[in-house]
Amino acid sequence: MNPVKRNILLSPGPATTTDSVKRAQVVPDICPREEEFGSLLAGISEDLTRIVADPQTHTAVLFAGSGTAAVESMLCSSVSADGTVIIVNNGAYGRRMCEIVQTYGISYLEFTSSSTDPIDLEALEAFIAASPRKASHLAVVHHETTTGLLNDIGSLGELCRKYEIEFMVDAISSFAAIPIRMEDLHIAYLAASSNKNIQGMAGISMVVAEKKRLDNMRCNKPRSYYLNLYAQYDYFVRTRQLRFTPPVQTFYALRQAIDELFVEGIEARYKRYTKSWTTLIEGIAKLGLKHLVNPRHHSKIVTSIIEPDCSGYDFRNMHDFFYDKGFTIYPGKLERLNTFRVANMGDITSEDMEAFLRLLAEYLDSIGYIKSV
Repeated sequence: MNPVKRNILLSPGPATTTDSVKRAQVVPDICPREEEFGSLLAGISEDLTRIVADPQTHTAVLFAGSGTAAVESMLCSSVSADGTVIIVNNGAYGRRMCEIVQTYGISYLEFTSSSTDPIDLEALEAFIAASPRKASHLAVVHHETTTGLLNDIGSLGELCRKYEIEFMVDAISSFAAIPIRMEDLHIAYLAASSNKNIQGMAGISMVVAEKKRLDNMRCNKPRSYYLNLYAQYDYFVRTRQLRFTPPVQTFYALRQAIDELFVEGIEARYKRYTKSWTTLIEGIAKLGLKHLVNPRHHSKIVTSIIEPDCSGYDFRNMHDFFYDKGFTIYPGKLERLNTFRVANMGDITSEDMEAFLRLLAEYLDSIGYIKSV
């Protein structure tokens, strides 16, 4: 079989995949209601759960949809009509959670924090204590890809334990790279997706939660039909099927991606990512560019870089320059600072990052950029 053209995606997901993951989609057509496909789904759910929790007590509820589908399901299904969720907003994806609960009319309180600095835990605790409404839940993005900031979910989990608050974590960009154990961190619900550090194809997301907690949702009045977390969980327990037509071939790719993750190992994968990140950081420094977020609080997976101060610079032109050479970079999401983002998740190596840096030097030279002293 001829090799698939390899594009290097330096965007924060979907990530570059292996040829074996791509080819895993080429399977005989099968009805997703068949027992064989149900066994595939059951194995995937169990193995995804195993990454962050004990499959005996927890389960991964699968959805056809992007990571936002899982976050939306987690929020709209878990917060009861008389509950209130505190949302930590320190980037575009924390802000998105605020927009989700606004859409559903869910009671919430917004705790705003810097997108580049660690969360002020004392200020957050004071916010919780002084809240005009008792918080039932707290939601945060673990790896905020707006800047690459990694939020301290260990300390947040302790706060939630102290105040008897259910802790919800958007782990979409950290799952399967940065080790997480839900019970140790007091996490009640965790959202993830197939197309970032798992290195599968886009189109599948999941919510991992304790089975008892999901069972207790049965009396909650649903806010969403498609994203009803309890209904999705209950139907799968009874039938080993998803309620609605799943992206069949994408699940075969996910099965292959999970197998490859277990072969490489989560710690080894994160070590590979970190090596690529170190190559990137050292390389842009030599070119006179700066990145946001102190390395002590950095995910080492997505990096937000301040755009070069040069009259000849234009992000779209730079994007196209790289795209023509098989590399994809991503625009920034900060409102008050011009940045672009480079990710090092996926099936890429430090050698790929070195190739990117050579091209970046070539581009900067072509626009007359002069390194600042």
